[in-house]
Amino acid sequence: MQLHTHEWGTGDRIAVLIHGIMSDHRTWWRVGPALAERGYRVIAVDLRGHGRSPRGEYGDQIFADDLIDTLPQGVEVAIGHSLGGMALSLAVERLRPARAVYYDPAWTLGNRQRPVDPAMFAQLKRVTRQVIKTFNPRWDDVDVDLELETVDLWDVETAYALSGDQLKDRTPAKPVVPSLVQVAGEGFLFDAEAVKALADRGFEVRTVQGAGHTIHRDDFEAFMESLHGWI
Repeated sequence: MQLHTHEWGTGDRIAVLIHGIMSDHRTWWRVGPALAERGYRVIAVDLRGHGRSPRGEYGDQIFADDLIDTLPQGVEVAIGHSLGGMALSLAVERLRPARAVYYDPAWTLGNRQRPVDPAMFAQLKRVTRQVIKTFNPRWDDVDVDLELETVDLWDVETAYALSGDQLKDRTPAKPVVPSLVQVAGEGFLFDAEAVKALADRGFEVRTVQGAGHTIHRDDFEAFMESLHGWI
């Protein structure tokens, strides 16, 4: 399936951006231009069931296959957030970017103290502006508005497809290409034990302290700084 894409910049190097669940390419409204200023042609996708991309069957391998159908191989850097990080890790052996950045990727069911079932996100389909602002006090108003718009477009079946008997740990055994894992210091997907395990498997791990799961919306400057040497 060909996914909807949005581009910034016309540089010789290519960066690809893959959003998380409930979102679409517009979540990168600051990141895309910032990479373009660094000389990249930036390609951001809308995952299947999100934004302007088609709907259909859903599943982890399906999300990954769509990336293969849509994105060029051998790009300079690929960045995947949450669901996008999971999909990227399943496609990376075929996409073969020079570098991969897994940004708070949805590899596990969460840390051992706070397990996460993706089906819980379906409850947010009718989220209000006030709830978004309450739980994300550091977000720009632009991000709050975009979250309302992207959740409205999002197909909740994408969450249910990763629930039930599809609940599994998808953490890669080792990096396929040089790989950074960005961890949200105030996130819910990685505890200290998981961070150590990733480092032991050969990933570089950088934790952005004080930021929640959507680091680039909580603290854009810290998000970009944590990419130093990878972009």
